[in-house]
Amino acid sequence: MKILLTGCAGFIGSHTTERLLDRGDEVIGLDDFNDYYDPAIKRKNISSSQKMRGLTLIEGDIRDSDLIEKIFRNNRLDAVIHLAARAGVRPSLLHPTLYEAANVQGLLNLLEATKAFGSPYFLFASSSSVYGVSPRLPWREDDPIDCPISPYAVTKRSGELMCFCYHQAFGLNSCSLRFFTVYGPRQRPEMAIAKFFRAILNDEPVTVYGDGSAKRDFTFVADIVDGLVAALDRQMAYEIVNLGGSQTVQVLDLIHRIGKLVGREPKVVFAPAQPGDVPTTWADPTRAERLLGMTPTTNLDRGLGLYYEWLQKNR
Repeated sequence: MKILLTGCAGFIGSHTTERLLDRGDEVIGLDDFNDYYDPAIKRKNISSSQKMRGLTLIEGDIRDSDLIEKIFRNNRLDAVIHLAARAGVRPSLLHPTLYEAANVQGLLNLLEATKAFGSPYFLFASSSSVYGVSPRLPWREDDPIDCPISPYAVTKRSGELMCFCYHQAFGLNSCSLRFFTVYGPRQRPEMAIAKFFRAILNDEPVTVYGDGSAKRDFTFVADIVDGLVAALDRQMAYEIVNLGGSQTVQVLDLIHRIGKLVGREPKVVFAPAQPGDVPTTWADPTRAERLLGMTPTTNLDRGLGLYYEWLQKNR
């Protein structure tokens, strides 16, 4: 397949790029290498893929409609995997217009080009953030989701609805995948597990927002890529699917697991809970199992070990 992959040099994107190239797909990789975190990290992420056959790397922004049209015009695409986005709940509260422009207008540019140039299959990376403070646990894809608590969550739900609109109005086949707290090698430096490891290894305080009882469904990046590839190959008409590990643990438990792994006692300090944070994320994996044959295979302790091995080589 010939696939346009946006956000190809990011955390999840670089792993997905490698997986697709390894199995023989041709990848048109698009990334703007913005400064949300050090662009040098993303350039290192994608460097191994640049040595593989089948990658065309384009540096550009999904908000540039002329560039998007040019890419579609010059390539006969079989599928689009749209991972590029402004990520992070807390920063979206500070910069909501930036998040709307990147995550909504950028998606619209891609959908318009998809409609105009052969309607290749469309995969959209959504987020568990769309569930907000929904009290039903574990979260199912057909739960009511009318309580998002961050602009980031709103942009991701808007993206799901826009994909549905283009499916209904123009016959565009698509699948929206709700990612649950992804972690693993190459994860962004501001993400919780990366910060916790860094603080503990440097014998610095580990800041916990709230009382540490918040729970997260941590899902290893290789399992997420398994789900992405399965959704790509199944070419569904329109679906929304959770990609989660059903391994929900408390933040304090996570910190102590990391401390045990690295052989150091964490120095935990508490700070006020942050706006936009939800008390729990927890995926019901039933639909992913039924539609994608996807069951996560990496439990949290194994995944933390793999991340630590990577971190020791790349600190």
